[in-house]
Amino acid sequence: MIWIIRIFLLAYAVLYFGLGAWAIIDPVKDALDLSNIPSFMNAVGLTISSEIGYSEVAGLYGGINMIVGLLCLLGLFSRGIASYAFSLLAFLTFSIALGRFLFSLIPSTPTYWNTFFIFEISTFVLSLRPGANTRP
Repeated sequence: MIWIIRIFLLAYAVLYFGLGAWAIIDPVKDALDLSNIPSFMNAVGLTISSEIGYSEVAGLYGGINMIVGLLCLLGLFSRGIASYAFSLLAFLTFSIALGRFLFSLIPSTPTYWNTFFIFEISTFVLSLRPGANTRP
């Protein structure tokens, strides 16, 4: 069980830190000669209409995801941080999934059912499973 928890934390550390770094690098990837990297904005369906938009993407998508990834990585070495990482993953993913669902209740909006929603619900459920908040 300990190794399953560690693999989970490592996978989510790589995933979230990578997403955060991708979001931060995306606006300047061409200047850094990283044009072979796909666009983060296109992947999540965003367009930026002013300079503050880049800051918002860097902060909300970049900074938060990188710290969640770092927290999952630190959870590999500390039971307390692992427990907190699982709680944070559950809270964040449930909140995002709930927002998608509530938005879909507004007439003429798209459905909540997409791959991001499935990922969020799966992460929420896995973060709450018995034993997840014990030892890494």
